[in-house]
Amino acid sequence: MIKSIINSVIVLALLIATNMFAGNPDRQGQAGAYELLINPFARSGGLHSLNTASATGLEAIRMNVAGLSRIYGTEVIMSHSNWLQGSGVNVDFLGLAQPVGESGVLGLELMSMSFGDIPITTTELPEGGIGSYSPSFINVAVAYSVRFSESISAGATVRLVSERIADVSASGGAIDAGVQYTTGSENQMKFGVALRNIGTPMSFSGDGLSIRSFIDQGSYQMTVSQRSESFELPSLLHIGVSYEFLTDNDAHRLTAVANFQSNAFTSDDYGIGAEYSLKEKFMLRGGYRYANGTTYLSQEERSNAFTGLAGGFGIYLPMGEDDTKICLDYAYRATDPFKGIHTVAIRVSM
Repeated sequence: MIKSIINSVIVLALLIATNMFAGNPDRQGQAGAYELLINPFARSGGLHSLNTASATGLEAIRMNVAGLSRIYGTEVIMSHSNWLQGSGVNVDFLGLAQPVGESGVLGLELMSMSFGDIPITTTELPEGGIGSYSPSFINVAVAYSVRFSESISAGATVRLVSERIADVSASGGAIDAGVQYTTGSENQMKFGVALRNIGTPMSFSGDGLSIRSFIDQGSYQMTVSQRSESFELPSLLHIGVSYEFLTDNDAHRLTAVANFQSNAFTSDDYGIGAEYSLKEKFMLRGGYRYANGTTYLSQEERSNAFTGLAGGFGIYLPMGEDDTKICLDYAYRATDPFKGIHTVAIRVSM
């Protein structure tokens, strides 16, 4: 019964991908809230977000929420990303995953973006000098994932999106859903399907969209409010696979990953990556991601800052005799222009 339900979900996801996710580059730029596509994690960032099938724990909340339930203890992650170094944009993440019952895990996340202080300019004062403002982009999410068996897990996320400055704001909601399936004598083969950012249209409103003007060149002045056009969320579909190569004593592990991403508002992309682990104490990661309009073109022709390559590493630090572990992760994603994306994270498992 459970397997038939999971199979139905996968078939439904593929049908949605066929009808909704055509990978239409002509729709580039027609969506909004693109911070929903940002991966704030260092572990999966080193794999260029290609681990749809193998994502586990709290990091799965943005890759494939089904993997959230594949942990057996509390997990906390704090991360900081210098996004497109040189742009002044920073991304901060704080999240908690907590087992609930025998096979479920509840996840909470808070992600914020900061853009620094931006000078205020007007038509009368285009050079500024009258102060500054700082946009605030915040995502808050609650996720739940459950293991139906050692082979099958599924989950869903409800996310609130907020974008605002002092006098203009927009808010909306999004839902993610995912399924993971593992097989093999050591569960070394994994498949994953995830739908992300299916939600409500958003539009901006506030006093910042109002102006005072004279009617018909006369002396009567009134306030006129402008309406903001609504925009869709950047919906997408992940389909991924991974395979773990293990040694007899489990001292060495090599996990190969591959992923296809179908985007509703830009070109589809796909990629491959790998993670090498030495006794689960030291991990080395790398990935390559390709999409039309990202590589092999001049800077003026490309539609994406990513150039395809990513890499990173992680170090586990055991704490005392209990099961508490601290992992330090780092990831770099190459971009052009700007000087890449640097992400550092602290992951605590208890």
